[in-house]
Amino acid sequence: MKKLLILTVLVVSCVAWAQTGGSGVVLIKDATILTVSHGNIPKGSILIRDGKIAEVGPSVAAPAGATVIDATGQFVMPGIIDPHSHIAISGGVNEGTLAVTSMVAIEDVLDPTDINIYRELAGGVTCTLTLHGSANPIGGTNAVIKLRWGKDAKGLLFKGAKPTLKFALGENVKRSGANATRYPATRMGTEDVIRTAFIEARDYMRQWDEYKKRAAAGDKTAIPPKKDLKLEPLAEVLRGERLTNVHGYRADEMMMMLRLADEFGFKVNSFEHGLEAYKIAKEIVAHGAFVSAFADSWGYKVEAYDAIPYNAAIVTRKGGMACINSDSAERARRLNTDAAKCMKYGGLSEQEALALITLNPAKELRIDDRVGTIDPGKDADLVIWNHHPLSIYAVAQKTMIDGEIYFDIQKDQEMRKRMEEERKTLEALDKKNVPQGRGRGSAPDISNDKVPQHED
Repeated sequence: MKKLLILTVLVVSCVAWAQTGGSGVVLIKDATILTVSHGNIPKGSILIRDGKIAEVGPSVAAPAGATVIDATGQFVMPGIIDPHSHIAISGGVNEGTLAVTSMVAIEDVLDPTDINIYRELAGGVTCTLTLHGSANPIGGTNAVIKLRWGKDAKGLLFKGAKPTLKFALGENVKRSGANATRYPATRMGTEDVIRTAFIEARDYMRQWDEYKKRAAAGDKTAIPPKKDLKLEPLAEVLRGERLTNVHGYRADEMMMMLRLADEFGFKVNSFEHGLEAYKIAKEIVAHGAFVSAFADSWGYKVEAYDAIPYNAAIVTRKGGMACINSDSAERARRLNTDAAKCMKYGGLSEQEALALITLNPAKELRIDDRVGTIDPGKDADLVIWNHHPLSIYAVAQKTMIDGEIYFDIQKDQEMRKRMEEERKTLEALDKKNVPQGRGRGSAPDISNDKVPQHED
């Protein structure tokens, strides 16, 4: 009970200050502005009005009544966008009992109290794609969220973001198992499951198209087909209304998915991780798919043996669109450092490296009209750093979403002091309430206590 009470104090304290601060008019002044879209602005300023970037430039005046943030000597960049995450999910990431589970939705199990939301804000992350896991050839639908710590589950959702669906290839699906209890257990079985599902979805679309045609012609005998929640998301993929996020490591399995997509006339939107994308960069670029990759990490399992840290740079140099993702609540707090690695491994420029964690993932998720760069009209999702964000010494000072401060390192430090005082108070009370002659944590003597009477 004591631990639960202390944890409650920690969470409530975090939420209390995170919800303060305001919209209205804010001016961030005298910082180096890393716009990503049109270069850097030394000693620049950003005017924020009602959650949107109103003006950016070297000389922006503060309107009367504006809140002014002096960022002299600091750096401002667009909020980091993590295009592959599994945070803020309650009750498990995989519905692994069936091969096709496109009827389940991450949106239904979002957990706004996940402390990783706050921790990632401290690393400059403002937006993430939270995905179903990779246990199935076709998993569930995903959710694009903004890390609005303190809001409820609906308050996390990025309204207007295009819907997505998770696919997966490789070992996570087949489990290399002769002892597998669920089909498929091979790569060829994985392809068959996905193809069969799309054949069913295509037939499902045909039935609905025929019904709508008859109904539009005034045929009162037309009966609508039964709605199938498993096939609906797949039909949306075929119509180009839902994006596909395909977990895949090896070049051969990614090529299989590209051929299958061409067969059914849809686009693979992104290969998640895509460790061997460098081997087939030309084919991926021709198809128009994104590569949402790790900055490094290789050799941690058999299908990762051919991974190299030059992957994102090679895809970029071949004319492709690469992003750096986390797939880890811990790694997500250092995506700025991961982006910098691509300057060392592949020679990307500063702008190209920054785009890997801002503009490129925004394009992948089709939200680049709202976020990903510092331009007038876009959401004021911004991060203020004490050093250049591609420096190993960079620490986020403030993280803003829609013009509201959700992480402030100074307030965080003040909060830590308050929580430590509250912790000591609670522990002292706990120690005081332990009966004499008994050790801490032992059960109290209730042998002579009366049985409590319950009220109706």
